[in-house]
Amino acid sequence: MLRTAAVALAALALPLAGCGPAPWAGPSTPAPSATAVSPVAPPVSNDLSGGSTQRTLTAGAVSATVNYWSALRMDRWTATAVKPVSLSMVTTVTPNDGQKVYLQRATMTAIPADATETFAPLDAQVDQSTVSPGYLVLSPYSYSNTFNVGAVPAGTTYVTVQFEYDFLVQTTPTSTEFAKQTASDTLTIAIAAQRNG
Repeated sequence: MLRTAAVALAALALPLAGCGPAPWAGPSTPAPSATAVSPVAPPVSNDLSGGSTQRTLTAGAVSATVNYWSALRMDRWTATAVKPVSLSMVTTVTPNDGQKVYLQRATMTAIPADATETFAPLDAQVDQSTVSPGYLVLSPYSYSNTFNVGAVPAGTTYVTVQFEYDFLVQTTPTSTEFAKQTASDTLTIAIAAQRNG
């Protein structure tokens, strides 16, 4: 009878022995993963992700308020698409003694890049005033234009769009002499992955 009970207890103990590590054993070390995880590139910042952006630029006595936007949705800003960037500008001058401010020239240059490489800039686009001394941009008069970012190399993840504005400011309200002031600005705009089909 005692022998039968001892055999029964031994039979119960055997399955329990394989249920896990003994309490005195150290923490188990997980086996290394067989697959390596590729690092994820950080997201590209996009100055037009909200649809538009406004900047205030200063060039000497001139303060220019510039609004930028694109008529093309950001998910369609692909490498091969023609990508428009529109702008509207108005200026003030300090001190305001009655002299006028003219925009002589606006230049846009797009520079494509990815996380590791900057590609050659696209050809600059220039709007040179066709009237002398330039386009009147002193508030309430404004300047509006649209520049186009053309095709960029495959693999481009963003473009840096550089603007340069050349202003002529009357030295006095009745003067035919002008002071030249230049303001510059930069937008970073993400390039969307090309969609198939």
